[in-house]
Amino acid sequence: MIHLINKQDCCGCNSCVQCCPKSCITMREDEEGFLYPYVDESTCVNCGLCEKVCPVISQEKERKPISVYAAKNKNDEIRKQSSSGGVFTVLAEEIIKEGGVVFGARFDEKWKVVHDYTETIEGLSVFRGSKYVQSRMEDNFKKIQYFLKKGRKVLFSGTPCQIAGLKCFLHKEYDNLLTVDFICHGVPSPGVWREYLSEEIARQCDGKNTVLSHPNDKNRDVNIESISFRDKRLGWKKFSFALTLSVSDRHGEKNSVLLSEPLNKNIFMRGFLADLYLRPSCYACPAKCFKSGSDITIGDFWGIERVMPEIDDDKGMSVVMMNTEKGIACFQKIDVDCYLTKYEHVLRYNSAIERSVSSIIKREYFYSEKGSTLTKRVEKLTRLEYKQQFRVTLSRLFGKRVKHFIKIHILSNFKS
Repeated sequence: MIHLINKQDCCGCNSCVQCCPKSCITMREDEEGFLYPYVDESTCVNCGLCEKVCPVISQEKERKPISVYAAKNKNDEIRKQSSSGGVFTVLAEEIIKEGGVVFGARFDEKWKVVHDYTETIEGLSVFRGSKYVQSRMEDNFKKIQYFLKKGRKVLFSGTPCQIAGLKCFLHKEYDNLLTVDFICHGVPSPGVWREYLSEEIARQCDGKNTVLSHPNDKNRDVNIESISFRDKRLGWKKFSFALTLSVSDRHGEKNSVLLSEPLNKNIFMRGFLADLYLRPSCYACPAKCFKSGSDITIGDFWGIERVMPEIDDDKGMSVVMMNTEKGIACFQKIDVDCYLTKYEHVLRYNSAIERSVSSIIKREYFYSEKGSTLTKRVEKLTRLEYKQQFRVTLSRLFGKRVKHFIKIHILSNFKS
C-alpha cells in the first residue's frame, strides 16, 4: 500500500491509480494545487502493485544518450507553431502514417492541461507547443496498454517522470511503443495556473487593460480563445507568453484581442522560472540523467548560436538525443534537417537534463501568503534586490568584462 509521508516522493504520474485491481486509489488535489494518491484502506487488499509501479520507488540507472543531433522541421509554419524546432510533429506523423496512435498533452475546454491521444495527423496540432503546467494523466496508461496489445504502434510523449511511470505500469518492453520525453525544468502547479487565468480574466473584465478598456461598457464578457507559452513573434530566443481573448460587449459584438508579454514580464512565467510553484518532487527529480527509460529526448537547443552559429536562424532549433536503438531507427525514418553534435555542447546550456532545481525558501513563503493575489506574491518574490539591479544595469551598460570589477570594487561598498 502506498503510504505517502513526504510529498517529494510522488511525481503525480497516476500509475498507482491505474494499476490498482480494486480501484481503491484516487487522486486528490492538495492545497498547493497538485494531485496525490489517496488509498481507501477499507477496500485495499495489500497486493503491493501500487508500490511496484511507482517510478520514485523503482528508479532506473542513469544513462547517456547514444547520439545527439540538432534538428528542425523543414516546414517553417509547423516550426513556428512549435516551441523549438518542430521535430515532435515529424516523429508523430510517422507513427500516424504507420497506423499508430500518438499521446500528448493538450488544453481542454477549461484550459486545464490533460493528456490525450489522436489517430490523425490533423489531431497533432493540439499537442504542439509547450504547456508549463503539470498535465492530468487520468487512465491514459491503460489506453496505451490496450493499443499496444492490439498490435498498434504507439508514441507516448510526456515528462521524464511520466515516461518512467508508464514504463513501470507496463512491466515489460513493447517493440511497438516509442517513448519521447523532453528536457524538463519542472512542472508548475495546475492550481496556480487556474489562479493566474482567473486573475487575468478578472483584470480584463474590470477594464484595467488599456487595450480592452471601455469606460461605458461594464458588462463585457471575456473568454479565452488561445494560449501560447512560447510565442515566436519576437523570435525563438525572445519568446513571449501570448493570450488571445474574445471580448463581447453588451450588444453582443465580439472582438479578438491578443495580449502578449515577454517571459520576464508575464507573472505566471516569472514565478515558474523562479521555481516558486513547482511540484515538490521536481526538487529531487527521480528521472534525471535519462533514468526515465525514454527512447528519444527532445528539447530546445539553447546555445546553438555559440555551438553551431551557421545554422541558427532564431526560428527554433531542437536537440534530439537518441537513447535506444529503437529511437535511432525511428529518427532515421523521418525527413528533417539534422546536424550531428556532442552531448557536452547540449548539457552546457541545458543543465536541467542532469540537475534538479534547487529547493528555495521563497516557495514556502509563496504558499504561506495565499491571502494575497498571485500577482502580488510573484512580484514580491521575483523583485531584484537593489544591489542586483545595480549590478545588472552596469553590466548591460559596460559589458561582461567589468562584472568582476563591479562585484569586487563597487558592490562591496554597499556592505559598509
